[in-house]
Amino acid sequence: MQQTAAPRRTVSLEEVAADSSAGTLAEARALLLEYGQFILATDQVAGFCFGSLEQEAARIPLNYTERGGGCLIARADGVAAGFVCWRDISSNAIPCPWEMKRLWVRPEARGLGLGRTLTQAVLDRAAHAKRRAVYLDTVPAAMADAHRLYLVMGFTPCPQYNDSPIAGIEYLEKLL
Repeated sequence: MQQTAAPRRTVSLEEVAADSSAGTLAEARALLLEYGQFILATDQVAGFCFGSLEQEAARIPLNYTERGGGCLIARADGVAAGFVCWRDISSNAIPCPWEMKRLWVRPEARGLGLGRTLTQAVLDRAAHAKRRAVYLDTVPAAMADAHRLYLVMGFTPCPQYNDSPIAGIEYLEKLL
């Protein structure tokens, strides 16, 4: 019996800007809030404040563009399926770093490489903007797949760079 391959899905990225369509902004907000719901549903993450995430979602993308960053939506076959954002941070160790935040891929779109695609897009933008490093924080116990992806993509453990109250957090950096 011959098996047929699953049909290929078309993947695209869209920058979320203040003048994006109302639909795109709503999709970005929905993806960000799904990320927050996922975090809240995991037993391994304590100290996460959903209220501040709701405020962040209400201002998407301004929370990031006002801090020298941005947001991206990944689409699979035209449907919003993933999200990531980034922003400037200050660092005594490395000049001109960015922080990558809120990487999220909807469960039904996992396995398409969207997490890698979104992460690489941030790294490419950082390099183009002459950034020297990209930082992120993650909770490996709750986000094991994302944590493995970061390590495979060359992120390495680094000292704490923010005052996050989340338990079990690991700080990573990738020098560019």
